[in-house]
Amino acid sequence: MPQTRARTVEEYVDGTAGWRTDLYASESSGTLLTHKESIELFRKLGVKMTPELKGASVPMPFDGFTQQAYAQKLIDEYKAAKVPPSDVWPQSFDVTDVLYWVQNEAAFGRQAVYLDDADTVADLPSYAELAGYRGQGINIVAPPIFALLDRDAGGNLVPSRYALDARSAGLDIITWSLERSGHLAGGTSDWYYQTIGAELEREGDMMEVVDVLAQHVGVLGIFSDWPATTTFYANCMEMN
Repeated sequence: MPQTRARTVEEYVDGTAGWRTDLYASESSGTLLTHKESIELFRKLGVKMTPELKGASVPMPFDGFTQQAYAQKLIDEYKAAKVPPSDVWPQSFDVTDVLYWVQNEAAFGRQAVYLDDADTVADLPSYAELAGYRGQGINIVAPPIFALLDRDAGGNLVPSRYALDARSAGLDIITWSLERSGHLAGGTSDWYYQTIGAELEREGDMMEVVDVLAQHVGVLGIFSDWPATTTFYANCMEMN
């Protein structure tokens, strides 16, 4: 899709990656919902909800509105809509948001998700740090896909040290993001596959990635930019 704020011809035509579709991406084809409106829509559709509290684009507190009030407002809108806490997985890259929910909204905090923004394997937390999260009441961590997968001596796809440590520490795991990368055939240096990408041979290897995450790592869920892949897998495996 053309970039309407581009300042050069190259920027203007360099929109969505070539392997993606712009069929549903027109800037004039949709209306942005408020958070409250999205809750109403999701309730009508009968689906669960995974809201992410994004980092504020202004310094906090802003006009007296604190980070804690921001985190509370997200939960308050689910409470006002009478959404059961078991249907909501609030998430944030800021551990203080997650701890706020754990400490002040226990019913919602039980499923609060701490998103890990590690950029490389070296940035990942140790077992002691993971156990520390659990000790503070955090039940779910969500690292990027590369954090959870590795290769054994025979080249087989296996759970990583991080994955084993997180489960040993008593943490559940969600991961992100499937289908955000380009072609996998012939190997890839893509960020999401940095620990295993060089050994990928076919596009179908993505199904092996999903299978190891589901069956061996034991993730609760996988965030995906194109959920057909995870849906195909769940249907074939007769998973809910």
